[in-house]
Amino acid sequence: MNNKTISILGCGWLGLPLGEHLAGMGFVVKGSTTSLENYDVLKLKGIFPFQIKVSDTEIISDNLNGFLNSDILIINFPPKRREDIEAYHKEQFKQLIPELNKSTIRHVLFVSSSSVYPDLNREVFENDTAMPTKPSGKALKFVEDLLISQPNFTTTIVRFSGLIGYDRMPGRFLAGKTNVENGDAPINVIHQDDCIELITQIIQQNVWGEIFNASADYHPTRKEFYTLAAAKIGLKIPIFIPEKETIFKIINSDKIKKRLGYSFKYPNPLDLIK
Repeated sequence: MNNKTISILGCGWLGLPLGEHLAGMGFVVKGSTTSLENYDVLKLKGIFPFQIKVSDTEIISDNLNGFLNSDILIINFPPKRREDIEAYHKEQFKQLIPELNKSTIRHVLFVSSSSVYPDLNREVFENDTAMPTKPSGKALKFVEDLLISQPNFTTTIVRFSGLIGYDRMPGRFLAGKTNVENGDAPINVIHQDDCIELITQIIQQNVWGEIFNASADYHPTRKEFYTLAAAKIGLKIPIFIPEKETIFKIINSDKIKKRLGYSFKYPNPLDLIK
């Protein structure tokens, strides 16, 4: 049995199976949901449920202190898709940080995104300093810096690429669309199973105070990947337009593989759709 208690703020597409996996390993796992209707789902996965809603002005919870009475907190909720996404996400964390500083949490794992990198037309690494251009990336970078600066807990950040696997079928993303741009750009994706195992290894190996990229090793082009993915499930393939210039970035994951001694379960995204 593992004697650490782990709280997961955000038990959605990734957080729920992650919580189930950690509970199965013997950790005491607490999970948040915004709806009481999901309590039974969390309980069936071996997760102790808590209702928590983090807005830009307040945190509504049935027992926030109980939820944060843990050793490790995994923060796993992306910026909301709204016009004021950057300002709203920043304020959400300004509500949350004081509560973390009052709690027993000593380690935070923040699920971030490779959207913190702009398109630099090359490989990007954890020590790249170019600032994000998209509002969601700007919001995430602000939160990363805010968490890292806190004195009462140490934070490890994992910048996942596009999440795929199971019911998240990439063939539907561009199916039937025409005049699709940037077909020659390499894609950056990662399977749910790799996300869960990477987070598990960070916890088991006590790797704190780090920033990691996480993306599958192989980066097929958008045209190759989404054409095959649509055809695989019998949908109309997207039509890409020829372009003189390709805008892209390639997420380099060498650091996390070396630090954790990890090999990806799904290094080639094409193997999932062939």
